[in-house]
Amino acid sequence: MLSADLIRLLALLLGAWLLGALAGQPLAGLFVAALLCVLWQQRNLRRLLRWLRRGSDASAPPEQFGVFEGICIEIDRLRERNKKRKKKLSRYLHQFRQAARALPDATVVLDGKARVKWANLAAERILGVRWPNDLDERVTNLVRKPEFRVFLERLDGDATLDMVSPVDATIYLNIRLAAYGDDEWLLVARDVTELQIAHQSRSDFVANVSHELRTPVTVFRGYLEALEAQQDRAPPEWRPVLEQLNLHASRMQSIIEELLLLSRLEQRGTATAPETVMVPELLSDLQREATRLSGEHAHLFSLEIDPNLYLSGNPRELYSAFSNIVFNAVTYTPPRGVIRLRWYRDETGAHMEVRDEGVGIPAQHLARITERFYRVDSGRARTRGGTGLGLAIVKHVLQRHDATLHIESEEGRGSLFRCDFPPQRIVAATANAGAATG
Repeated sequence: MLSADLIRLLALLLGAWLLGALAGQPLAGLFVAALLCVLWQQRNLRRLLRWLRRGSDASAPPEQFGVFEGICIEIDRLRERNKKRKKKLSRYLHQFRQAARALPDATVVLDGKARVKWANLAAERILGVRWPNDLDERVTNLVRKPEFRVFLERLDGDATLDMVSPVDATIYLNIRLAAYGDDEWLLVARDVTELQIAHQSRSDFVANVSHELRTPVTVFRGYLEALEAQQDRAPPEWRPVLEQLNLHASRMQSIIEELLLLSRLEQRGTATAPETVMVPELLSDLQREATRLSGEHAHLFSLEIDPNLYLSGNPRELYSAFSNIVFNAVTYTPPRGVIRLRWYRDETGAHMEVRDEGVGIPAQHLARITERFYRVDSGRARTRGGTGLGLAIVKHVLQRHDATLHIESEEGRGSLFRCDFPPQRIVAATANAGAATG
């Protein structure tokens, strides 16, 4: 079935042809008719284009007929539908911005050059970033903290930073970055003051209790040692009791000493000036001590050590961390098992690695293994003299040296503990003994 537009066109051409035939020029008549059709189509297209360019200012489509009328009506319908959709999206966007502005956590949108693109009200309260006054300002010019600048330079979505608020020194912040969009970043700063106070109170409590228990336990152990030295004068049935008392007193003293060490490690601002730590010599000494600890179990030790690789840090703290890992390997590796120590460097930094053939750690325990007093098997740990504080000490020592602890383990197939130190902690072996690189 022919459309009305086609019928009109055919009628026009037929009429033009007839008129041209009467004048003796039928082709000229057809040419004039075709030219008129083209001009009419151009006129309609221009009117349609002007209407489309006016956009929302156009109240109604131009009056047309035929296929142009249908096109204008459909475009008008689509335009009205898009208007409603825009209004709805605009309303949702407004509600989202209002909600984001009211978030208790400071939220700042940054571009790839760390310039402020948006911020909520909490950002002004705890970070000093004001919106829209600080639009396109670099956030490091607004939050003037050296550790914050270093944190921003890395632009690492997995990293977090704990620091004091630049606006109020009584507020502690936990800051996190999240990447989204096209080279854009969302900076979120959470007020963790109450959590920090609770953590500090717990640390102070543990430190105070440990300190108060230290003296009476030392005195108690002294009397026990005196009694043990003269146990031949005591009734035979007392001897097992004295051994048990001395064993548990020693264990209690170890717990107290490790709790005090943890408390010192957790204290902010207690880090000493870094020294050049000769790690190869330290690990060699540890291997000899581990061999003595192994005793009749006769573990086999394999050492792979870079003799020219030193660290900048605290020798006593690093010794404590490394010894906990090595001695744990001795404790949980079966007799005549192999324990491998590696000290090496690559493009990511320096690494101290201990691999054993011990009982392994079930996967569900790996996330919590560095918590204080956390044990995979409490009964076995107590039997072997463990306090549950060793890996917590390791974690805190590594944090103070900008390092991380990596653990791989499979139950029944041994474990791998690796301490990863950043390149800035590496010191060349030719450096002076007191040199440090921070």
